[in-house]
Amino acid sequence: MSISISNGASAAFRIEACVIGAGVVGLAAARALALAGKEVLILESENTFGSGTSSRNSEVIHAGIYYPNGSLKAQLCVKGNEMLYKFCNERNISCENKGKLLVATDESQLKMDIPRIMKHASGNGVKDLVMLSGHDVKSCFEPQVSCVGALLSPSTGIIDSHSLMLNFLADAQENGATLALMTRVDGIAFTSDDKIIVESEGMQIECDFVINCAGLYADKIAAMANVTKTRSSRQYFAKGNYYKLEGQKSPFHHLIYPVPAKGGLGVHATIDFMGSTRFGPDVEWLPVDVTNPNDIDLRVDPKRSESFYSEGRKYWPDLHDGALQPDYAGIRPKLRHPSVQDGPSTNTDFHIQMLPGIKGFVNLMGIESPGLTASMAIGEKIVEMLTEDGLP
Repeated sequence: MSISISNGASAAFRIEACVIGAGVVGLAAARALALAGKEVLILESENTFGSGTSSRNSEVIHAGIYYPNGSLKAQLCVKGNEMLYKFCNERNISCENKGKLLVATDESQLKMDIPRIMKHASGNGVKDLVMLSGHDVKSCFEPQVSCVGALLSPSTGIIDSHSLMLNFLADAQENGATLALMTRVDGIAFTSDDKIIVESEGMQIECDFVINCAGLYADKIAAMANVTKTRSSRQYFAKGNYYKLEGQKSPFHHLIYPVPAKGGLGVHATIDFMGSTRFGPDVEWLPVDVTNPNDIDLRVDPKRSESFYSEGRKYWPDLHDGALQPDYAGIRPKLRHPSVQDGPSTNTDFHIQMLPGIKGFVNLMGIESPGLTASMAIGEKIVEMLTEDGLP
């Protein structure tokens, strides 16, 4: 719902900044605003923070290798990578530079794809990639990985995302922010004197600015604000399935990624702090008519593991039958869908905009990977956008 309220209307509560959504990006935004001296209210519809997309991902700190040159994903991932490692080291948050091996399994990939990827990454500011021979990989890094060569990304790592969010929230609260759980947003309205009214649980909250960090529900919040004339008026959903390695010892000490295939990064192997290995995510596009995230089945179909075996064995031939068991699934909000011909591709950028004619409303949509890595940089960008707009 979006309506106009006159100057004579009054709201029950008054706050400078309202952040909608308490995932990793919402908490990073709230932290950045609170540190900038703003009075912040975080509204979260669930009974705890970080229970959506932020709790169902690979927990990988990305380097920023693949994203289009000049894109927000590239810029904010590379900047966020550095910020995140620094923050984790200062706070003793579990994170580790495991490093990633991007493996070429045939000569064509080695001669054509690997140099292209290295050049592209350099254009994004990722300058630390190291070219390795197949012998280098086996003798110095991963004895059981089969490849003819690889790129080593030493700045790729893993992180305890829950601890990260706890620290974001603690910083925000220590600087005056308030988190309201189980608090649904029901409507957004605008006054004639450039205030925003957030309607929630029967209350009206007057705000100077509102940050839409609602994740899978971001397009629903945008619709309440009548954000329908932009290129990103709705989100589509892609399910990512993960399988865990069981009954077979993991041989990996690094993250292992194949050369990206069309439509995704391929089936890759990631490891956690306990040394466990999981494969995934894949890309399972959900039908266009799925518009409510609550309708999505998060169960992992065991039958989908067939493609995981065939792809995983390209770089780890010793993967045993029956060793992959369904683990969990996550949902990525997308701004394009392969069956909807209204855009150039499915590889779209983050949408982070202050919209013309809507003062103080910052709209974030399509915040998928590398949202975790980029979270601190996104929070910083939001503060910069509001400052440049001349808001108090």
